[in-house]
Amino acid sequence: MDYSFIRRFRLSVAAVAALAAAAPATAADWSPQKPVEMVIMAGTGGGADRLARLFQSIIQKENLSKMPVLPVNKGGGSGAEALRYLKDKQGDDHVIMATLNSYYTTPLRTDIGVDIEEFTPLARMALDTFVLWVNADSEIQTLDDYVAAVQAAGDSWKMGGTGTGQEDSLVTAMLEQEFGIKMTYVPFDGGGDVAKALVGGHIDSSVNNPSEAIGFYKADKLRPIATLTAERIEAFPDTPTMTELGHPLEYTMQRSFVAPGGMSPEAVAYYTEMFDKLNQSEEWQKYTQENSLDADYMTGDELQAYFLKERDKHAALLKSMGEGS
Repeated sequence: MDYSFIRRFRLSVAAVAALAAAAPATAADWSPQKPVEMVIMAGTGGGADRLARLFQSIIQKENLSKMPVLPVNKGGGSGAEALRYLKDKQGDDHVIMATLNSYYTTPLRTDIGVDIEEFTPLARMALDTFVLWVNADSEIQTLDDYVAAVQAAGDSWKMGGTGTGQEDSLVTAMLEQEFGIKMTYVPFDGGGDVAKALVGGHIDSSVNNPSEAIGFYKADKLRPIATLTAERIEAFPDTPTMTELGHPLEYTMQRSFVAPGGMSPEAVAYYTEMFDKLNQSEEWQKYTQENSLDADYMTGDELQAYFLKERDKHAALLKSMGEGS
């Protein structure tokens, strides 16, 4: 018997196996075997909720997932409920989570036993923007008018926002520090509720994202005073930026997806490809343009580095406000 042939055959099989093990995972290596849970770390009606459900709709219409993707809101404790849930889903390939900036701030403000570095980054779909709004019936037309009105009202001025210690309350604190004013912050479950409260006169101002307020703006119910952006927002060409007005205030909110720690490389590849196709879809690109979103797509190690850098920035911001651990 030709034992040299057998040895060569065994070596070649071993070499093929080694190459297969070393090859990076691809989306073709795995697909979901049951419905995928899309956790939303916010309540219903706000920007995070509407975006997550838009993503779910596009995924379904474009057949981007082989199994249904089911949105589930877990907004309790400014996203603490969702973060703890994701931590407890360690290694689960059938759970993903839609995030916003409370992804960093909530673990910094509250000891919930969560380290976001342990989670699996999937995709950053966009950066959202912030606008200072008043009711369209208000006499306030400019930023100077706004500051004067808040100063005159004192603590009775009500600024509405989503949650406590989240994006809207951080922007409110930035405004208070910049202008030496004090407002009473009124938290709501979602940005949609904030916009409705401002239209109804239950609060005096808000810093809603454009997508949360643009419907009321088009109906002449809300008035934008200034944006917290580097440049003017295309949808509001006559609304100046804070920087233009001599106040260098900018703030953005990430709209991203992450997964539990320990997700298999094959599942990560599957979801990354799914979001890549979603990012290229005509419906998503149109939505970002109409709702003033910066579709700055990012994945993998680059996204994780972005998350950790933003966590450090938010830790410093919270510390300046006297919050955070």
